[in-house]
Amino acid sequence: MVGLKPPEVPPTAAMKFVSAGMAGCIADLCTFPLDTAKVRLQIQGEVGIPRTISSVEYRGVLGTLSTMVRTEGARSLYRGLAAGLQRQMSFASIRIGLYDSVKQLYTPKGAENTGMATRLLAGCTTGAVAVACAQPTDVVKVRFQACGALSDSARQYSGTVDAYRTIAREEGIRGLWRGTLPNIARNAIINCGELVTYDLLKDALLRTQLMADNVPCHFVAAFGAGFCATVVASPVDVVKTRYMNASPGQYRGALSCLLALLTQDGLAGLYKGFVPSFLRLGSWNVVMFVSYEQLQRAMALARPA
Repeated sequence: MVGLKPPEVPPTAAMKFVSAGMAGCIADLCTFPLDTAKVRLQIQGEVGIPRTISSVEYRGVLGTLSTMVRTEGARSLYRGLAAGLQRQMSFASIRIGLYDSVKQLYTPKGAENTGMATRLLAGCTTGAVAVACAQPTDVVKVRFQACGALSDSARQYSGTVDAYRTIAREEGIRGLWRGTLPNIARNAIINCGELVTYDLLKDALLRTQLMADNVPCHFVAAFGAGFCATVVASPVDVVKTRYMNASPGQYRGALSCLLALLTQDGLAGLYKGFVPSFLRLGSWNVVMFVSYEQLQRAMALARPA
């Protein structure tokens, strides 16, 4: 695996910000069908979506993808992609692109190494700020991905812009920020499980000289980060997906959604869609971090002397 070598002058914060957004979009383009399959499995059997004899049931990752293609066409795998890309340009840019800058801000002056607490605090900070800015795009993305569970007559959005307008008109501005608290909790956990794990694994590999600072090193660190993030974030992710997709008044809040999920499916319900979550998050992390490292290095090398 060949990649660009680290530049002599490190990338600026602006380069990291732009590179993170672009890398997030590249990763979404590659893994969006897996994310859609995860959403469908997570909302399957939800109390607000009644089952009938003719209802489509999804079984496993490949089964979900093949069922969607057979019943809704191949385009259904990328339903909501526009909102997904809009989300990454703001969300990934903030939570990933600003992580190093915030980490340096929290690091005490004169400290030789950045401690675990500082890394965790930086991850939580950028994750929370990113959610506050990008939540409407996430709500619209989930609504489009989940709408295959509804009949054609029940689908109420003709496009991404119409979805923003309709939600704001029918549910108020608060509707666009539905599920913000569980999403902040989810992304604080994911940022710590993802960015901090990647940061630590990459540092360990370089410090012990097991690997050089190149694509294979980034690949290994990103794969480990994706697995850790999936394990710790899946329960919050399931609640977030169901709550954001719920009709107005279906749940009193995120806690009500959690209790309804536990009552109906038990603890196993918290890990619904775990396999597609890991396949998606693991592959997303690999594509994103490898792209991110290469993009910021390319920008740094292209910078005028």
